[in-house]
Amino acid sequence: MSAAAGGRVVALDLGARRIGIAYSDSGRRLASPWGTVVRCGDPARDRAAVVNAVREVEAGTVVVGLPLSLSGRSGPAATAALGEVALLRQELEPLGVQVETADERLTTVEAQRSLTAAGRTGRSSRSVIDSAAAMVLLQAWLDRQDRKDATSP
Repeated sequence: MSAAAGGRVVALDLGARRIGIAYSDSGRRLASPWGTVVRCGDPARDRAAVVNAVREVEAGTVVVGLPLSLSGRSGPAATAALGEVALLRQELEPLGVQVETADERLTTVEAQRSLTAAGRTGRSSRSVIDSAAAMVLLQAWLDRQDRKDATSP
């Protein structure tokens, strides 16, 4: 597994039924869908599945989507996500993996538009919408990091 801030980045889109997962290339430029973890009703098993995905892609950072309201306020969904983030940190940080959050407003909407444009609608898009939303979240995060690096002295 990659140490500290190096390695790939994994993004998580935490849904009530599924967790969408995307990952970056080793150069941290391009996001790709990894897949989804279907929640089984046991949060510890769901986290274990996420940790396995993080290990599989050798990620050094995990970005968890924070579902803020359109006004930017934190509501019940964001509070629940922050609870999951705290538990993921307990499992991943001892492995050298940083865990942070990123605003995920409208990522699912953007992912659905992209899938529709690609001809995937209705049932055929349900199986990939969560990982597509994670991919949108991750690509935005990677682009922000790239802009920060470009403006650093």
